[in-house]
Amino acid sequence: MAIVLGLLAAGANAADVEIREAWIRGTVPGQQATGAFLEITSKSGATLVGAASPAAGVSEIHEMKMDGSVMKMRAVERLELPAGKTVQLAPGGYHVMLLNLKQALRKGETVPLTLQIEGKDKQVEAVEIRAEVRDLTTTAAPAGEHRH
Repeated sequence: MAIVLGLLAAGANAADVEIREAWIRGTVPGQQATGAFLEITSKSGATLVGAASPAAGVSEIHEMKMDGSVMKMRAVERLELPAGKTVQLAPGGYHVMLLNLKQALRKGETVPLTLQIEGKDKQVEAVEIRAEVRDLTTTAAPAGEHRH
């Protein structure tokens, strides 16, 4: 199992996977859960099969979607990463849920996050990144940030 350390600005690359814009919503003292968000692209297709962080007791891949007129959130075991397509893990959609937080996460901190990526060969690779903690009210990328 290979491990790659990615920098905040550069993103992370492992095998054929690129991870960009990793961030975590900040919390207040006593808050036990928050979301981690990012963009992930696989050149040949892969599957996100897990996540972990030393900041949380439990990390899960979650999906939010409308069920009739009610927004529901649930854990999913796998998130397909179609070849050549960027998959957004963003507020209101797929994201990594960090549960049983060990302490409050404050704006400006960075948090290690390990993603487990299963390749076409069914081998699972751990990709380590560092996600920036943003303000607790953040819902997207900072205003004015240029994105390609």
